[in-house]
Amino acid sequence: MNDDKIFDVLLIGGSYSGLAAAMALGRALKSVLIIDSGNPCNWQTPYSHNFLTQDGQPPNQIAALAKQQVQHYATVTFFTGLATNGIKTDYGFAIQVASGETFRASKLIFASGIQDHTPPIDGLAACWGITVLHCPYCHGYEVRNEPTGLLGNGEDGLELATLISNWTTRLTLFTNGKSTLTADQTTKLQQHAINIIEKEIERLEHTDGQLHSLVFKDTTKLPVKAIYTRSRFEQQCKIPELLGCELTNDGYIRIDAAQETTISGIYACGDNATRIRTVANAVAMGTTAGMAVSKKLIFENF
Repeated sequence: MNDDKIFDVLLIGGSYSGLAAAMALGRALKSVLIIDSGNPCNWQTPYSHNFLTQDGQPPNQIAALAKQQVQHYATVTFFTGLATNGIKTDYGFAIQVASGETFRASKLIFASGIQDHTPPIDGLAACWGITVLHCPYCHGYEVRNEPTGLLGNGEDGLELATLISNWTTRLTLFTNGKSTLTADQTTKLQQHAINIIEKEIERLEHTDGQLHSLVFKDTTKLPVKAIYTRSRFEQQCKIPELLGCELTNDGYIRIDAAQETTISGIYACGDNATRIRTVANAVAMGTTAGMAVSKKLIFENF
């Protein structure tokens, strides 16, 4: 293998968390290859919030500026492509990409994100991240006091309604079929004037992701400005699992306080390892991972 394909660290994923890790490693003089396919999970989200100094900025502009700053560090290299396989080697690890090339490093950081699986309702995917939301701390302020829907049922629906009631009292819980709420849960929602509608949803009416109303299968409709729901997800990259990294019961990569997974030498940061899906948190986790990996390399080589 050519020396130019051997690095201190291979970083799979070059969005916010990966770029933050790369900056910390670059500033510690470590050679890093960022392998990124250019498919961030928030590509459709128009604005980012709760990120000090960047509040209200488009995520792609934040990422572009971050990449520009990371490119100042000579030991950081970028590779556009999809990581497809990984193995443990005597040196550390080898990662193969879709084009067939293989890169090696003693440490891996996965900042590879997750892939959302939104409910199969016509129009919902087009509104995802715009007016169909998963996090009130990211977007709740912008739709405060607006007529808002909650797509959920049972305990999850109650928990979601309880949280979102902080931002608006004009709430309706759409169970999209027969309610599985208990009698006590139903009473609790009614006490807070939260409507419960069990009708099945046909589609979302919207313009460029800006939601107007829900249309039910009985052809009736109800105007709403936003909907919150919790989508299923899976890991965007399966290589950590192939290498033996454990997942939590919720499906995130299990990490310790230094962002190291259950496999020594493999780290994870960002959305693949936490429920808190903010750009600010992704950056913080990436910086922590980059510093932890560089420190480990320094001490191993001393």
